[in-house]
Amino acid sequence: MRHSLVLLVAVSGIAGCAPSVEQRGNLPSPDKLSEIHAGSTTKDEVTKILGTPSSVSVFNNDRSWYYISRRTAQTAFFDPTVLDQQVYIVKFDDQGVVKALDHKVLEDGKEITPVARATPAPGRELSFLEQLIGNLGKFNGSSEGGSSSGGGGRPPGPSPNENK
Repeated sequence: MRHSLVLLVAVSGIAGCAPSVEQRGNLPSPDKLSEIHAGSTTKDEVTKILGTPSSVSVFNNDRSWYYISRRTAQTAFFDPTVLDQQVYIVKFDDQGVVKALDHKVLEDGKEITPVARATPAPGRELSFLEQLIGNLGKFNGSSEGGSSSGGGGRPPGPSPNENK
């Protein structure tokens, strides 16, 4: 019985380390890609043949459509590893007709390092204690000057029972 329990724990531990493979994105089949012809296929026809794109260009006035597919493997809690990535880029001219069809693979990608800068905000940073002390006088219920904030006392303005 004890050996069975140890074996069960060992098998479940090994099964937890098996990589999980995920496929994401829309990879058009080669026969569908062969239906796209530069100079004659329009945006509407591309949508009917390939479906909606994964992404569109933001800065190029919707002239490029991207069909992106990525396959990754992840073991336990480690970062996923990219096994395969393919990007089909459909470029259009001003009239919405296909100008070119391009294909990129994982090796065409470039690793980039974002710049770690922050935009400074005006003013100064207050510590927790400064924030706490700065708010002490703001939440008491009695105020002598103007408005009543539910702290009791006389409402502002003349009293209806006052003699004039």
